[in-house]
Amino acid sequence: MATEAKYSIVQEVGRGSYGVVYEAIVNKTRSKVAVKRMHCNVPENVELALQEFWALQSIQRQHENVIQLEECILQNGQVFQPISHRYRKSDSHLLLIETCLKGRRCMDPKSACFLWFVMEFCDGGNMNEYLLSRSPDAQLNNSFMRQLSSAVAFLHRNQIVHRDLKSDNILISHRRGSPIVKVADFGLSKVCQGKGNVNQHRFSSACGSNFYMAPEVWEGHYTAKADIFALGIIFWAMVERITFRDGDTEKELLGTYICQGKELIPLGEALLENPNMKLQIPLKNKKSMPDDLCKLLHDMLAFNPKERLDAFQLEIRIRQISYGKKRQRSVS
Repeated sequence: MATEAKYSIVQEVGRGSYGVVYEAIVNKTRSKVAVKRMHCNVPENVELALQEFWALQSIQRQHENVIQLEECILQNGQVFQPISHRYRKSDSHLLLIETCLKGRRCMDPKSACFLWFVMEFCDGGNMNEYLLSRSPDAQLNNSFMRQLSSAVAFLHRNQIVHRDLKSDNILISHRRGSPIVKVADFGLSKVCQGKGNVNQHRFSSACGSNFYMAPEVWEGHYTAKADIFALGIIFWAMVERITFRDGDTEKELLGTYICQGKELIPLGEALLENPNMKLQIPLKNKKSMPDDLCKLLHDMLAFNPKERLDAFQLEIRIRQISYGKKRQRSVS
């Protein structure tokens, strides 16, 4: 990929509207990495690439459940320029890179301009594929819920709002034997300025995937608590194996929704139309989840963001639920 042939592309492993992901090998160590290429040929793509870059770059320390960025490389024509490596560059240098990237696109929009993100390789695919290929497992679900709540709390402490949480954007790694989830795909994320409570920041651009969007996102006025609503959708669908078929890709995806005749309505949109709607949790089998998990999901999926848990409250509550825990003998 670079002039020194630092990496060798092995195969394509994923493709979306914003970029292509490859499996690659570090030629020096023969270790595997994932390489995501984002084409910076139009302003929208430049913004998506830079948002992902700034989000991953801004994290000062690593979290086990957040995808790790090894380095980022800017390709302009046949020239490859490393612009980051484990956060060693100053903010002023990175701002210069952002300016140069936008300037190069404007000066010569036909030139091949890409950002290559070199990240840790996850051998288990995404969480959606991983869970649907296995029988339901309460202990595994509990582990994934704890890991994800910890990851989102970490991001929010670091002033990062993901804004596109869904099972397709969560990867699985087996490096330590048991499956480890990794929150990935930060193209729609936002790094908030300042050191205050992340929940005080307001956003107005509606973005994300319809079936995971909170009611207030549909309105275009929301906070970081929209991430908690998306997690609630994921947790509920994961526990009860509720799925829908994506109209664009025809993939079966984990996600909850409301049925109106033959039409599937995203839960957030349905709540926006009827804020007093009572959610039927559990949906399939009353024995599928204990009362404390039902209450937790209700608190994550509250229509009013002020009544919804934040990431820090969720991180505590998720460790207290009985679901997925082995029963212990009582001692008299």
